[in-house]
Amino acid sequence: MFVDKVKIHVKAGDGGNGAVAFLREKYRPFGGPAGGDGGKGGDVIFVGSSRKHTLYDFKFKRHFRAQNGEHGKGKNQHGKDGEDLIIEVPLGTVVKIIEGKDEKVICDIVEEAQRCIVAKGGRGGRGNAHFATSVNQAPKYAEKGEKGQEFWVILELKLIAHIGIVGLPNAGKSTLISKLTKAKPKIADYPFTTLSPVLGVMELDEERRLILADIPGIIEGAHQGKGLGHEFLRHIERTKLLLHLIDISDGRTEDPLLAFEKVRREMELYSLELLKKPCIVVGTKIDSLSHKEYIESLEREFGNRGFKFIAVSALTGENIDKLKELVWKEYVRVKDEIHI
Repeated sequence: MFVDKVKIHVKAGDGGNGAVAFLREKYRPFGGPAGGDGGKGGDVIFVGSSRKHTLYDFKFKRHFRAQNGEHGKGKNQHGKDGEDLIIEVPLGTVVKIIEGKDEKVICDIVEEAQRCIVAKGGRGGRGNAHFATSVNQAPKYAEKGEKGQEFWVILELKLIAHIGIVGLPNAGKSTLISKLTKAKPKIADYPFTTLSPVLGVMELDEERRLILADIPGIIEGAHQGKGLGHEFLRHIERTKLLLHLIDISDGRTEDPLLAFEKVRREMELYSLELLKKPCIVVGTKIDSLSHKEYIESLEREFGNRGFKFIAVSALTGENIDKLKELVWKEYVRVKDEIHI
């Protein structure tokens, strides 16, 4: 199961209390205070891992707690520090802490082994040995350890892919990514075949590889969470280039230009930044198109709007290799202009 958003509770370890103790050794009758310090509580640390691809691990376990520090002991013995709690999360995880009614982003984990301290452990209390003075040589008090931080945390996974494939339901996204990559998404002739993003690697040769993400289909109101809603929109924020698929077959249920505008409108309502992403328009299912001159009219129309257009058939493989080369060429052109 693909899970891309969860709410969990994290609690760092409490610091250990300082000790109240006095030296009582045979030949040191006035040894003085000797209470050791308490140990520091463990931190809660999130670490990026390429072995993780979903937040499913957090679906059933929602509470995480680091180890407390040990209390100080006599003879100036320092309490043991609590162990940090290391939690692995997928690359692309945004970590937010909830403060009242607000959510505050504290880190965006996009690299392997990247560490993010979400909750800091409490400092250990000082033992009574720290409080001896010339007028109080035998203090009978020590500090208590500090409480560790605790938060409700929202983890939100935004896929890290070079290319995002978007379009209305049944535009042919799942079929196309299965031809461009070795991904095996569910394919059927009804809306929302893809219920979660699917990743695949497009290999042109040994040195040219790109990660593609087939994003769930969109309907009007997706920016408000309707249909698959943010399940679609969240995952294209990190991509460098979009492939916008439109069905141009004889059996299409909607005018291709209107279908294109509908998706662009939802992207705009969600975030204006999405419209700034470079985009290739891909006409699909040309194996079921009777009048091939229609392709030329679409090339002119989208060219006038500033978009590159290519028509393909995932069923027969027509123009699939040309599409791969075009995608790579455009990616190389824009890859340094947009930062994920």
